Amino acid sequence: MKEQDYERLLNIKTSGKEKLLNDSFHYNVYEPTSYDALALLTEEYNIHSEDSIIDFGCGKGRLNFYLNYFFGATVTGIEMNKYYFEEAIANKKSYLQNHKTKENKINFLCCLAEEYEIKPSDNKFYFFNPFSLSIFIKVLGNIFDSLDNHERPIDLILYYPSEDFIDYLENSTAFNLIKEIKLKELYKTDLNQRFLIYHLNYNNPIH
Repeated sequence: MKEQDYERLLNIKTSGKEKLLNDSFHYNVYEPTSYDALALLTEEYNIHSEDSIIDFGCGKGRLNFYLNYFFGATVTGIEMNKYYFEEAIANKKSYLQNHKTKENKINFLCCLAEEYEIKPSDNKFYFFNPFSLSIFIKVLGNIFDSLDNHERPIDLILYYPSEDFIDYLENSTAFNLIKEIKLKELYKTDLNQRFLIYHLNYNNPIH
């Protein structure tokens, strides 16, 4: 399907690429993950209705609606920018008009990523290169703190991953790379056009 077909199906408006003024240099431009990329990801990586997925830097919420519609997953979008947060809330209202699902399976919070309190049920975390390494390290610290109280397997899903993120995960944590998903034609000209899936089966992680 084309992008506009997905938007009509989900009854949302998430297209476009934009950057608002006064954004912190720690946080990057808004650009949603393409629907083609999401389709490829979910063909090669399993998402379940029992999953609780956190999307850091969710923008207008595309990932949330896609994963809820096709897989019934609970997805929480974390967005620091009030404008994008309000767009996500408007999209949620539109989505729920056309699709029956539990309202609490799609959530959005307007806060800094590092301020989000990881819940015991949260088990998968999505990053589309949303912020600087220093913020990423703080978010990982919160995940580790949660694991200290509630042991469980954890996956990190990185799209268009930065070398800084990769280096930190592989040299400073116990996360293991379990899957690389390349975006076929795009990868030929841009080696960042890929997903990396890191897994942690909790057992005294380094942090």
